[in-house]
Amino acid sequence: MRILDLSQPIFHSAPNCPAHPLVRSEVTSSHATASWCWETLTLASHTGSHLDAPLHKIAGGKSIDQIPLDRFVGAAWIADLRPMEPQEWITVERLSKALPVDLPPDSIVLMATGWGDIRERSSKWLYQSPRLAPETAEWLVEKRIRGLGVDHWGIGGWNAENDATVHTILLGKEIWIVEELRFPEESYSLPMPQNFMALPIHLKGHSGAWCRPVLLLDT
Repeated sequence: MRILDLSQPIFHSAPNCPAHPLVRSEVTSSHATASWCWETLTLASHTGSHLDAPLHKIAGGKSIDQIPLDRFVGAAWIADLRPMEPQEWITVERLSKALPVDLPPDSIVLMATGWGDIRERSSKWLYQSPRLAPETAEWLVEKRIRGLGVDHWGIGGWNAENDATVHTILLGKEIWIVEELRFPEESYSLPMPQNFMALPIHLKGHSGAWCRPVLLLDT
């Protein structure tokens, strides 16, 4: 088995959702002054590659530790939507063309917009990303998918109303969301589906958690 990494790194001042505090990673103890080296991190739980649990948007919804770990492992389809323009809508027509007509229930859909390759602290990347349309979120619910991923900090883009709507539609049906993916060029030539895994850090009662999304390749 070979592991193909789909994660984005976390580091000091890493690009993140503009609504969240800036990422801080500080060396608290170094070998220059002590016998141990360690860092102190200050960041939101929805930073870098991370999972959204229903509690993120649904009052009384399940927290990340209440979802069985096996739900974060399964057959995934990469939907190649590239190239996508700033603030472009991810429509049903666009997404359906990138997925099989007979998409099996309980599938994991990973949307590749190309914006994971841009990742930078710029106005374009922070505020002008492609965004999932509400009708597309409803279509995915009808397809009975298990989880939805995207290669940006959020599926809904920098649009408060749209972001709240699409998260409510999906998380309200207990469809988890994984954000801040990065697709290596190799991933686009793989046969689909591939076995996907993104295990969340064990944060008790939290609305989401950092994860390490990967594809588990047979060879």
